[in-house]
Amino acid sequence: MQQAAMQSEKFDLAGMVADLNSLLRLKTTVTGMKMFAKAEEMAAIPKIRRPTAIHTTDQIVSMASRLGWTVGITADDLVGAQCRAVIGLAPQDDKWLAGQAYVGVWHANAEDARKRQQALDVVAFGQYEALVVSPLASGRLNPPDICLVYATPGQMIILINGLQYTGYKKFEWGVVGETACADSWGRALKTGEPSLSLPCYAERRYGGVPDEEMLMALSPAHLAKAITGMKALAKNGLRYPIAPYGIQSDVRAGMGVSYAKK
Repeated sequence: MQQAAMQSEKFDLAGMVADLNSLLRLKTTVTGMKMFAKAEEMAAIPKIRRPTAIHTTDQIVSMASRLGWTVGITADDLVGAQCRAVIGLAPQDDKWLAGQAYVGVWHANAEDARKRQQALDVVAFGQYEALVVSPLASGRLNPPDICLVYATPGQMIILINGLQYTGYKKFEWGVVGETACADSWGRALKTGEPSLSLPCYAERRYGGVPDEEMLMALSPAHLAKAITGMKALAKNGLRYPIAPYGIQSDVRAGMGVSYAKK
């Protein structure tokens, strides 16, 4: 996982969250996620909660983002190999890659199930024993490996514009379908790159993610860059909420403000 090598710097996490909420008016708690090589390290996090039942990773993430809890898990706390494998707590072996359990449920045949499993971005097995999620502003994970931002499409495009304000790059993201956590925290943990996803059926059914929300997983450094960019955009009048101009109005006055330097 590239993320572990990247993260040594401390951040003003509470300040970053305050800026995000001011800029985007988020309704869902911004959270951090961190992997731990040893379960003992996870258990030492202040005010850590440990599950008393079996859950999906989606539920664990939502305990932080919806309830404001700091929660630590090991493989034994998760319902099955799929949740475990995405975060590197179970092997991505031949049986897992075959995806036989999904044949006739999520896919028409064994070949489609196998292709989907092989398309998932996952953390390599054998590096970690535990994972913690926590509200970012709490500072209990400083730095986290990644930050998780739930937002509407309108909020999300402003966040993306902020990332692209300096050092522009085109973002190209994929959609694996079911197990979309591989598109967000799986990919971000694996690559260290900002990773956008459309939360899947399981995230919405078990994690309680609302219909209107998307998920961006990104490093604290990328989040800080996005905030700086969004502040610059706001000074230029490009901010959230994006006020509708009117579909029958003469557009020239508005375009002169939004797309030309004053």
